[in-house]
Amino acid sequence: MTSAKTRGFNLPLGKSWRRFRPVKWSFHLARIAGIDLRVHATFFLLLAWFGFVYYAEGGAVAVFTGLSFIILLFLCVILHEFGHALAARAYGINTPDITLLPIGGIARLERMPEKPWQELVVALAGPAVNVVIAFALFLVIGRFLAPADFRAIAEGGGNLLPKLLAINVMLVAFNLLPAFPMDGGRVLRALLAMRLKHARATRIAAAVGQVVAVLFALLGLFGGNPFLLFIAVFVFFGARAEASFASYQEKADQTGLGALMQPMGPVLLPGMKVAAAAALARAEDRDLLGVTDPSLHFLGLVPAASLADALRWDPSAVIDPLIRRHCAVLAADCSLGGAAAIARSSDQEEFPVINATGQLVGWIGRGKLAQALGFQR
Repeated sequence: MTSAKTRGFNLPLGKSWRRFRPVKWSFHLARIAGIDLRVHATFFLLLAWFGFVYYAEGGAVAVFTGLSFIILLFLCVILHEFGHALAARAYGINTPDITLLPIGGIARLERMPEKPWQELVVALAGPAVNVVIAFALFLVIGRFLAPADFRAIAEGGGNLLPKLLAINVMLVAFNLLPAFPMDGGRVLRALLAMRLKHARATRIAAAVGQVVAVLFALLGLFGGNPFLLFIAVFVFFGARAEASFASYQEKADQTGLGALMQPMGPVLLPGMKVAAAAALARAEDRDLLGVTDPSLHFLGLVPAASLADALRWDPSAVIDPLIRRHCAVLAADCSLGGAAAIARSSDQEEFPVINATGQLVGWIGRGKLAQALGFQR
């Protein structure tokens, strides 16, 4: 579910599509299709707890059958997350890792889809996997199912495969509830974004998600189901966080770099001696120096570390071989959102800012961009 699954069942909640850092206290299990599969330490606590409960109820046999079902359930969750990840890959969006939690799975996308119809496809890909699993199970065991099997499942019992079929149907239904940031909420946002601005679509979807969260809370409170209360809290604050992030993005798209960039500072000229350039770098305490022509048209970068190395070998050499002419450059009229997109694709920590005629006018660091956008890389 992405998400939500942690979102959801897969965790019903959530969004399991995370943009930022790996989940803490998680351990690497395998690498599949170029994606690291990780498991959170608390997942083993979940297995231990259910193992204890099953043993108390029915001994070793109950432990085996009960934990087998849980493991198969979470295998479905993993496949659900891979559905999101592989759909995102089709649009050039990588997924560094998928993490398994007690409440579901989290697929950590490098970025969110830019076009509404792409987000729609990615959001539906996870539930679609559960549909395929449920259909495959039905083909295998459907002819053997009887009304008594469904009654047993409703009462918390039943055989392994019928329970697995039922849980996949439940995952599809639950994750498609319009409770942003769950899969259904992202579907709603994508549909709205086809007609509205992205930030407004997000705010509407988030408001719907918070209403659904309140309903979950009421059902959990009056129905005596603490898990629904937990889901309600997750959805409510997850929706609020997504709405806040969308507002940051909207602000970023409306803000230029001029108010954030640092002054241009000293520049190097082609043909300058290494000794002079190194002295300038030390005096200004800069990691990167821009190289321009006499009219300040930007030509490239020279790292201070490269100057230090060259200084040890031949201080009288010129800097020209050290110039990096292929580097990430930001336009002065670029929005913060556009600048952030360029920064994500580069390893540079600082970016030269040039005007419409190609002249160097300033610098902006990755940290400054992240601070302005309200999140970290």
